[in-house]
Amino acid sequence: MPDLPWNKIKTVLLDMDGTLLDLHYDSHFWLEHLPKKYAGIKGISEEQGKEYMMAEYRQVFGTIDWYCLDYWADKLQLDIMQAKREVEHLISMRDDTIPFLDALKNSGREVILVTNAHPGSLSLKIEHTALDSHIDTLISTHEFGVTKESQLLWQKLQQRVGFDSEHTLFVDDSLPILQSAKDFGIAHLLAVSNPDSQLPIKDVTQFLATSDYRTMLDDIKNAPFAG
Repeated sequence: MPDLPWNKIKTVLLDMDGTLLDLHYDSHFWLEHLPKKYAGIKGISEEQGKEYMMAEYRQVFGTIDWYCLDYWADKLQLDIMQAKREVEHLISMRDDTIPFLDALKNSGREVILVTNAHPGSLSLKIEHTALDSHIDTLISTHEFGVTKESQLLWQKLQQRVGFDSEHTLFVDDSLPILQSAKDFGIAHLLAVSNPDSQLPIKDVTQFLATSDYRTMLDDIKNAPFAG
């Protein structure tokens, strides 16, 4: 169980994919479904489709384009939202998400979703999970034109929501993004070690990590923010 000083945490910033939702949907869509669909349209083998897509992903990884459905729709000449809906049955919340979110809300803390996901993808996932009913504010970094990998994002986000870095917890499954938040000065950081239900738990050593938020529920309840 991560040893977080909950009495010093007022605001909780949360990633979405892999942090609140099972990353399996996204892994399957980007690594299997979309390459296969592209290969079918282009009349090439599935292996060639994967090779092409992996090369394209590497070129924009970590940038706003990597997360932008409009970028991929234009690049591939495909209706990406339609393609995402073809496997939407795979969208699911982590089992520990709702207990975690409800404990945070009941404790009086501010809960903010900060995702690099495109607004279209965010809307699709809200449609399937009703995640918005458990969170105070939903923010896609596309609003700012930069991703969580960038220091500029954290500056703009702080201006937007006014969080105090010393009293903020940020939770994400991406270690480079957690490092970006640390570089900005966010005091409390938590990594998710099991973002994809179909993959083994990751060995995370750089940050405090959890594979089940439910281990923290008593601490959240019993250690209200003390200012």
